[in-house]
Amino acid sequence: MKKILIINGPNLNLLGKREPEVYGTLTFEAYFETLKLKFPEFQLEYYQSNVEGLLIDKIHEVGFSFDGILINAGAYTHTSIAIADAIRAITTPVIEVHISNVFSREEFRHHSFLSAACKACIVGFGLHSYSLALESFR
Repeated sequence: MKKILIINGPNLNLLGKREPEVYGTLTFEAYFETLKLKFPEFQLEYYQSNVEGLLIDKIHEVGFSFDGILINAGAYTHTSIAIADAIRAITTPVIEVHISNVFSREEFRHHSFLSAACKACIVGFGLHSYSLALESFR
């Protein structure tokens, strides 16, 4: 059974409450339960932190033993060279995921420090972006 970790960064713990016109009204925890049902062939794990260093620690922790990582680093996507370096340092393939279409938002969101270090990027499909990323590990 493939082990896949979903990592969410800052403010994504507020999904369901935060800017519902952008992110919807479903919590990630509720959506995660539907992902586990949809992908029973995977051992899915979920981690969320608002702290950059803790996200890096988690990437290091699983980056040589898991079969895949999906990361939505939130605003750290646009600022964190350290997270990009952590992704480059591991052997587990990483897919960058975003709920919103970052290219239709503020200009500063158009650049990702993570994209070049990741296997692929999926943006703009709402929470379904995570499902699309998981499909690539089938």
